[in-house]
Amino acid sequence: MDTQKLLGEVAGQLLSGAIKVVDLSAPLGPDTPLIKLPPELAVDTPKVEIHSISRYDKNGPWWAWNWLKLGEHSGTHFDAPQHWITGKDYPDGATDTIPAQNFVGPVNVIDCSQEAAADHDFLLTVDHIKAWEAKHGAINAGEWVVMRTDWYKRNGSEAEFLNANETGPHTPGPTAEAIQFLISKDIKGWGSETIGTDAGKAGGMEPPFPAHTLMHKANRYGLASLCNLDQLPPKGAILIAAPLKIEHGTGSPIRALALVSKQ
Repeated sequence: MDTQKLLGEVAGQLLSGAIKVVDLSAPLGPDTPLIKLPPELAVDTPKVEIHSISRYDKNGPWWAWNWLKLGEHSGTHFDAPQHWITGKDYPDGATDTIPAQNFVGPVNVIDCSQEAAADHDFLLTVDHIKAWEAKHGAINAGEWVVMRTDWYKRNGSEAEFLNANETGPHTPGPTAEAIQFLISKDIKGWGSETIGTDAGKAGGMEPPFPAHTLMHKANRYGLASLCNLDQLPPKGAILIAAPLKIEHGTGSPIRALALVSKQ
């Protein structure tokens, strides 16, 4: 295969609009929903702050720019293996040491939107994944797998996005067995449209928070607060999810993008 010719054809298809670029990221600002943890367990990420340095004024007459205060895991973001204790010892497990090749790959979109609408605590199981594969084809090594729930449509309200009450947060996600099954297929990483890669009630699972615990133990990656997965086909799109190259970074906000055929 002439890869140079192939890349030229892809470039031409991008320019013609035959391949469209789908934005999978939410806006990042002071109203971005952030996870809320029990104060006896952990300290929360502070709200995003955007501060002006200059805006065509005495502090910079011909330019505008800002400085930011934000957590690594704010908004649509990438989880590196070192984010979790199970992945803390991987030398290539931080945002500045992960090979750039690993940020790009084919994506499998498992549509659970109807189930999540009917049950906010819906859990994706191995049987669900196998049924999806029987219909759409096998999930292959080196590919991304993401769970479409249309939860991103709640992103305008932190309360609706977190969906918590006196019994805790209620958001859809995977079972531990589903995550282990995907790891056995040697996937690149796992993504969701909710505030984190796990279900709201994942703290009570075994192991707790399996998407974090098991994925990062296997030196795999997580994507959270994705948007617009309803614009992607079950198979055939390319996902680009590159974090900032933060020294020793455990994660990073991202502008996740997908390349999708318009046909």
